[in-house]
Amino acid sequence: MQAGIKAVLLDLDGTFADTAPDLGAALNHVRSLHNLPPLPLSIIRPEASHGSVGLLKIGFNITPESPQFAVLRQAFLDYYTQNICAHTTLFPGMAQLINALEKRNLPWGIVTNKPHRFTLPLMQALGYVKRAACLVSGDTCARAKPHPDPLLKACEMLSISPQESLYLGDDKRDMEASRAADIPFIIARYGYLNPNEDLSAWQSRGSLHNPIDLLTHLNTQQQGS
Repeated sequence: MQAGIKAVLLDLDGTFADTAPDLGAALNHVRSLHNLPPLPLSIIRPEASHGSVGLLKIGFNITPESPQFAVLRQAFLDYYTQNICAHTTLFPGMAQLINALEKRNLPWGIVTNKPHRFTLPLMQALGYVKRAACLVSGDTCARAKPHPDPLLKACEMLSISPQESLYLGDDKRDMEASRAADIPFIIARYGYLNPNEDLSAWQSRGSLHNPIDLLTHLNTQQQGS
């Protein structure tokens, strides 16, 4: 780890919070409208980080270019808007990590591709919107991850350099954005990782099976600084 970490940035879906149950419920609601059986969470979870596009692909085998896509996506989003935090919870260990960061006076923030109209109410429902030092959503910048712009925007909001932060995420786009922004990246192995992904090629600074283990990385960094 590089010395001088002054902030921790977190992806939202699949890293900070387990949103798959509510995203899956929205997908299965739309499937039920078309007399299709529900998909199990085990199939939904690996696609949860890809939002409506990824979920509708596994649910209906369609892409945004398909004629039905817009109608199905609207039904999905309507349901999700009304049930955004019915079953969503923080991943085990995340609340403890946030408490520990705050005790150290180490700011933390969210950088997600989730649109702001979903990011804000979800963080409010979880009770963390006022505790986060920054919220950067998928439409905060002109370009979302894997472009580095959202991560660089977060660093700008926190008045730190990219090298003074680190980013915890569970998706290849998170890694690519971190690399482009020159921000140290940590893999959230507990999240929605694609089981076929070659994580050894990600060139991360480490990986976690539990969010609280990030403190070990921070302690190591502090001892080496």
